[in-house]
Amino acid sequence: MRIFITGGSGLVGRNLVDRLSRTHEILAPSHGELDLMAADRVVEFVRQVAPDLIIHCAGTVGGIQANIANPDRFLVENFEVGKNVVLAAAKCGVERLFNLGSSCMYPREAPNPLKENSILDGRLEPTNEGYALAKIAVQRLCDYVTRSRPDLSYNTLIPCNLYGKWDNFDPIRSHLIPAVIRKLHFAKMNNEQIVDIWGSGRARREFMFAGDLADFVAFSLDRWQELPSILNVGIGMDYSVDEFYEVVARVVGYKGDFRHDLYKPEGMNQKLVDITSVTELGWHARTSLDEGVRTTYEFFLEQEQSR
Repeated sequence: MRIFITGGSGLVGRNLVDRLSRTHEILAPSHGELDLMAADRVVEFVRQVAPDLIIHCAGTVGGIQANIANPDRFLVENFEVGKNVVLAAAKCGVERLFNLGSSCMYPREAPNPLKENSILDGRLEPTNEGYALAKIAVQRLCDYVTRSRPDLSYNTLIPCNLYGKWDNFDPIRSHLIPAVIRKLHFAKMNNEQIVDIWGSGRARREFMFAGDLADFVAFSLDRWQELPSILNVGIGMDYSVDEFYEVVARVVGYKGDFRHDLYKPEGMNQKLVDITSVTELGWHARTSLDEGVRTTYEFFLEQEQSR
């Protein structure tokens, strides 16, 4: 297949390119080569390359600090890019599209594990509302296009939180695991005896190794007709923030203590996606948390040494 991947330089995109390029022709233009905010250019590119499948995973992403500081940017940029890609695909007659959603699309008070049919059933988590609204709007657009064009099949994958090789370790924009890896690495290097944890440490999160998501996408390509229009992809279990710190400390070799900063936000109490549908398809994630953190830490060290 000829597959056009948006966001090919990001965490998900790089893992998809690495996995899918073994068996398929991959097109993953950089931002300099294709500005996804320019609708006409997206249409022109899609028409020119005529992909069999588009995987849309480009977007403005970041951790809780970035989402709180820039909700307008997270809303506008993610919706605009998603809209441009989906409508270009439809206009050019691309039959298949995978849209990458996010577990933040689920209502703040939705019961865990989070089921796909609970989207839009309640208020969103305020700390990432802008990003969530954009992701929901693009998912609904995929659904509307498919309803009006039965010849097209545009599905949305909702992965749990992701981490892994090619992650973003920036202290402002990174998510939990890469942020903790960086924090504890430098705490060890600087012989710091105490490291702060935002919030109580009891909030629970589900994190999957990004390479496993790429594995699921490869797995699903031969089972397209079996896929629902919206599908959670996760590991089926979660950990507390304190437990993530413990695992990373063990891998990194940090021996100090932790202190909870209760004045810092910690988001939703729990985000665990229901993986009934993906399990029924016959797929499960293979990478354990310890193994994934170890691989991610090794990648982080390589990045630091190359500076």
